[in-house]
Amino acid sequence: MRLIAIEAYDQSDAVGYHYGRFPPEELDLSRLVEPLVRAQDAVSRYDQMLLSLPNSELLLAPLRHNEAVISSRMEGTISTVDEVMIYEAETAEDGKTDARSDAIEVFLYKEVLRRAQEAVSNGEPVNEGLIKNAHRVLLSFGRGASKDPGQYKTKQNYIGDDRRRVIFFKPINPLQLQPAMTALLEFIETSEMLHLFKIAVAHVEFEALHPFNDGNGRIGRLLITLLLWKFGLIHKPHFYVSAYFETHKEAYIELMRNVSKNEDWTSWVEFFLGAIAEQADANLATASRITNLYEEMKKPFREISGSKWSMAAQDCIFENPVFKNSQLTRRSGMPKHVATRITRLLHENGLLREVRPASGRRAALYLFEPLMSIVRA
Repeated sequence: MRLIAIEAYDQSDAVGYHYGRFPPEELDLSRLVEPLVRAQDAVSRYDQMLLSLPNSELLLAPLRHNEAVISSRMEGTISTVDEVMIYEAETAEDGKTDARSDAIEVFLYKEVLRRAQEAVSNGEPVNEGLIKNAHRVLLSFGRGASKDPGQYKTKQNYIGDDRRRVIFFKPINPLQLQPAMTALLEFIETSEMLHLFKIAVAHVEFEALHPFNDGNGRIGRLLITLLLWKFGLIHKPHFYVSAYFETHKEAYIELMRNVSKNEDWTSWVEFFLGAIAEQADANLATASRITNLYEEMKKPFREISGSKWSMAAQDCIFENPVFKNSQLTRRSGMPKHVATRITRLLHENGLLREVRPASGRRAALYLFEPLMSIVRA
């Protein structure tokens, strides 16, 4: 949902922000008990898998790229996981790239996810400083760079459909934004509401405030992961829900609108709990496939490489499945000639695909297809 101009747009069905009605006075618990139990159970099973992994960052880092692609696609920024990882590999050392601006914008969102998760892991609170810093990075390049990165809006913004020239929603007036953001963050910190209910309410409130000129959807979905982690529902910061919201985008938008239109917080929370449950199951299935692949690859990596560096190579390639030899050398600590030999052997045996051959001073770029086929799914 991008920031759009209001001129010449149909506003006949537009809904305005719910002034004075946050947080909700009550939720219909009779409708929420069953979806709450299901969501808690699904998240718990997913979290147990996270806790069992020897290195969740290594194994699940590629999922961050996929979340960045999907969340950005919901806002009209179209790229692929392959394109973003190729951009990252090509710019890691010399900063030179032929990547499209959309790929760079998605890469920046991936960096926002990584940095925000790292900040919270280091004890930083989920506050305005973290939110604004995340936004500053997100909009540091491309179309968003002219839309006040890291700064709250000073003019009224609107949510709608450019193609159909329709306004869906009028967020809060910028003059009332600061106290509303303060109230939202105080609610997150002090409300005694059950955690999953609180995250659901906080997400829809952030989107209704729409505090920035652009990038609100992506920052709002990032906050879901951070709050799940902050409240101890997951022990490691790997939970991505954008795929469900994209699949059910019409319901996602309409139920958020109904919070302001009809004070129907309960239907939104019910939908959110379903999203969390479904996505927890999907995340678990994907993470399990990655973990199983990692175990399956130990033997071929060892036998093909014939080197004591086989595990180091495997770990680096799983964390960065698109890479150059120089990056494999630097990240693993193995000698350059060993990295070159292992890459050549893995390529000859069909585990690596050459995305781009070496040319002049430009090194070859390799892709680990078995993992990428899982991440793309």
